Amino acid sequence: MITIGDAISTLQAEANTQKAAEMAAYHKAPRPYFGVANPVIDAAVKTWRAEVSLDERLTLASDLWDTNIHEARVAAAKLLVQARIKPDDAAWALITSWVPQFDGWAIADHVCSAGSRRLIANPTRIDEVETWTTSDHMWTKRAALVMTLPWTKMNNPKPADLEARERILGWAADYTNDPAWFIQKSVSWWLRELGRHDAARVWTFLDAHGDKMKPSLRKDASRNLPPR
Repeated sequence: MITIGDAISTLQAEANTQKAAEMAAYHKAPRPYFGVANPVIDAAVKTWRAEVSLDERLTLASDLWDTNIHEARVAAAKLLVQARIKPDDAAWALITSWVPQFDGWAIADHVCSAGSRRLIANPTRIDEVETWTTSDHMWTKRAALVMTLPWTKMNNPKPADLEARERILGWAADYTNDPAWFIQKSVSWWLRELGRHDAARVWTFLDAHGDKMKPSLRKDASRNLPPR
């Protein structure tokens, strides 16, 4: 079993004071930083995952998150990035409990990567994600699009996937009315990825809603589109 003390010691052994200061200045979220690079965290997580049961992994992830250390929270999310987790209700519950605590894109995106696997495993969870789209907490609202990015990357979507895609595009359409940069950026990200697989649908979206997007983000959304 890997204890939280063991895990923190492993991360702290790779600490870099200068890098930690740079990360704190860059991310601006008020928490401790060790200055540890993502590949180092990846290696640690790979080792931990091989040595613990699912229940122990969930406990370790929860404990890492609760330290509020940047690298520990990243590691917590990475521990749950896995296509197959059975049963996965506890993993999904833990992931969603973290969403209201988001305060920056970096940790949020790692958690959303874990959450997206759980959504693909059980698409009915989109019902819960949809409730985030009206949240007053910007990062929760943003997470609804970031966590559903897998629906932009399907080459041969099934009818249920196309239905989900249209549902999410409806959220994105509402988001274009929100002036917050990170919210509109989530829209442009979603459209940019979808443009690789369904350019016509992205053009239709931009024709209907693009005039409400910030010009730079509309341009970003159309990056992967062929000219008309």
